[in-house]
Amino acid sequence: MRQILIIGIGAGDPDHLTLQAAKAIARTEVFFLLDKPEERKEMIDLRRRILTEHAAPGHRVVAVPDAERDRTTPAYREAVDDWRTRRADLVEGLIAEHLGENGTGAFLVWGDPSLYDSVIAVVEDVLGRGRQSFGYEVIPGISSVSALAARHRTTLTRVGRPLQITTGRRLAAGMPEQVDDVVVMLDGRAAFAEIDPEGLEILYGAYLGTPDEILDAGPLAEAVPRIREARERARERKGWIMDTYLLRRTGK
Repeated sequence: MRQILIIGIGAGDPDHLTLQAAKAIARTEVFFLLDKPEERKEMIDLRRRILTEHAAPGHRVVAVPDAERDRTTPAYREAVDDWRTRRADLVEGLIAEHLGENGTGAFLVWGDPSLYDSVIAVVEDVLGRGRQSFGYEVIPGISSVSALAARHRTTLTRVGRPLQITTGRRLAAGMPEQVDDVVVMLDGRAAFAEIDPEGLEILYGAYLGTPDEILDAGPLAEAVPRIREARERARERKGWIMDTYLLRRTGK
């Protein structure tokens, strides 16, 4: 039976690759790369480097442009659903055309595919259509959330307290109530600068695991100007930003 592997490859450091992921890469025959417009050359080069170091001789790479998502519409959920449907169309075609009987194909996913990526849902969609038959396996990776905590030498949770993971879109409405520790991802608008900073500290990281890594920490009111300046300089230099941060109520 054909097999699909969804492999987490870490947040940006090639050493983030786990032994399980390296072994999975070594037994893969064809890699499906969905190239995104926002990805820059260094991220593409890192992915290629991982394959050069760990993939078996004779492996194949099939790279195609990813489906584009409308990021301007206020109908967020509808836009995501439409994007995932078009991604499933793309993935179904790749499997049908390039993965032979009893073959093993793989998708390389930044960070951990179970945390915020959509490849698992897309593969489930393809299976549900019933036109392609295959098994699939998910190999966890080191997420930017884990990398953030490690780089700041802290834990994400405190004794007896919950942790919430949310997005910049959600944080814009304010710090969630009844939660003292909040990890924020996918924040294209620097929402940390728009909320009431009273009683909050931030542990910030951008381009985690890469040579361009940015780290900052401190009371939110004091850190906002520093982080915004560093963030904008980096975005201007690189053309994109990928950051994650932990907001924590102090004195608790």
